[in-house]
Amino acid sequence: MSEATLWLAIGAILILLILSGFFSGSETSLTAASRARMHQMEKNGDRRAVLVSKLIAARERLIGALLLGNNLVNILASSLATSVFLHLFGDAGVAIATLVMTFLVLIFAEVLPKTWAIYAPERFALAVAPIVRVVVAVFGPVVVAVEAIVRLILRLVGVNVNDDALALSAHEELRGTVDLQHKEGGLVKAERDRIGGLLDLAELEVSDVMVHRTNMVALNADEDLPKLVEAALASPYTRLPLWRGESDNFVGVLHSKDLLRALFAAGGDSEKLEITQIISQPWFVPDTTSLQDQLNAFLKHKAHFALVVDEYGEVMGLVTLEDILEEIVGEIADEHDVELEGVRPQADGSVIVDGSVPIRDLNRATDWNLPDDEATTIAGLVIHEARMIPEERQIFTFHGFRFTVLRREKNRITRLRIMPLSQLKVQPAAASAAAQVAPAARS
Repeated sequence: MSEATLWLAIGAILILLILSGFFSGSETSLTAASRARMHQMEKNGDRRAVLVSKLIAARERLIGALLLGNNLVNILASSLATSVFLHLFGDAGVAIATLVMTFLVLIFAEVLPKTWAIYAPERFALAVAPIVRVVVAVFGPVVVAVEAIVRLILRLVGVNVNDDALALSAHEELRGTVDLQHKEGGLVKAERDRIGGLLDLAELEVSDVMVHRTNMVALNADEDLPKLVEAALASPYTRLPLWRGESDNFVGVLHSKDLLRALFAAGGDSEKLEITQIISQPWFVPDTTSLQDQLNAFLKHKAHFALVVDEYGEVMGLVTLEDILEEIVGEIADEHDVELEGVRPQADGSVIVDGSVPIRDLNRATDWNLPDDEATTIAGLVIHEARMIPEERQIFTFHGFRFTVLRREKNRITRLRIMPLSQLKVQPAAASAAAQVAPAARS
C-alpha cells in the first residue's frame, strides 16, 4: 500500500465515521421526536415538519433504512481500518484495528451523536429529514425485502408483529403523558386531575357519579299546592323530581323557573296552579350509560337532569350535567349549595371520611390511589374487601391503608378513619426520637 493510498484510506475512514454518526443521530432523533409537536409545526406551515411526519409514519421502513446505512458504513470503515493497521503493524494490526475502531465508533459514531440528538430531538430531526428522505428512497427496495424476511422468521417462532393488542390506545398514551408531566413538575395536581377526569369519562358510568335515591330530594305531586310550592322554593335545587302514589313512581320534574313563571301568571296565588301543566316529563337513563355518552346526550337534548334506572326499571338515583362536569373540573359549589364536610384531615396524618364519600373524590382530594373498580363509595370499598358488614371500632388493612370503622348505622358505615401505612411507620420513629430528646432535656 503506497503512502497516497494509505492517506486516502484514513480519510475514507473518517468520512465513514461521520456518516455512521449521522445515521445514529438521525435514528435517535426521528424516533424520539414528538409527533404532537411536529403536527403543530406542520399546521404552522413548516415544510420540514411535514417531511418528518411522513418519515415517522413509516417508522419500520425508516429504522430499517438507517440501520442498513449505518451497518454498511461501519463494516466498510472497519475493513479499511484493518487494511491500514495490517500495513502498519503486520499481523498485530487486526487486534489494534479492532480496539481503535471500537473506541472511535463507540464515541464518535454512537454515544456523541445520540446524546446530541436526544438533547434536542425535534431540532435534530428537522435538520436531517431532507437527507434521510433520500436514504430511505435509495434503500427502500432492500428494506422491503429485509422486512419480509424478518416477518417470516418471527412468524415461524410464533410472533405476529401485526398484532396491535399491545399498542397503547390514545387515551392510555395521553394518561401516561399527563402523569409523567405531573411527576416532572410540568403540571400541577389540579391540572392533572382535570385532564385525567376528562379521559375517564368513557370508563365511568352514571351509577358512579349519580346522587343515590336515598339522598334525593323529591316532592309528592299529591301534596297540597301551597305546601308543594313552599317545599320547592325552600329547596337549594333548581330541578326536583315529583312522585305520585308511591315514592318510586316518578311522574315528572319540576323546574323552579317554571314554577315562578306560573306563580307570577297566577298573581302569586298558588291555589290557582295546576301542577301537571308545570312539570316536564322525566327522562330515564340506564345506570350502565357511560359518562361520555350521557354528556353527549345532555348536550344533544339541551337537558341537565335525568333519573337513573337499573336493569329492572327501578329508579336508583339521579344524574345532572353538573355531576358529570364535576368529574372534570372538581367540586362545583354555588351560593345555594349545602357543603358537607365529608373529608377531614387529622394532625396525625389520618383522614376521617364519611362513608358516602366517593372513592374518586377522596383520591383527588388526598392524591391517593384507592381502587374504585368494585365500589363507588369508601364504605362500599371497605365492605367489599372485608366481605362482611363491619362492627364499630373494627380495623382492616388493605391497599396500603388502615381503615377503622368509627360509626355504623344499621347496615351502613357512616364514618371511617383512614391512615396510610407509610404514615404509621413514621410515627414510631418520631416517638422514639422524642423519647430520646426528653431525658436529655431533663439532664
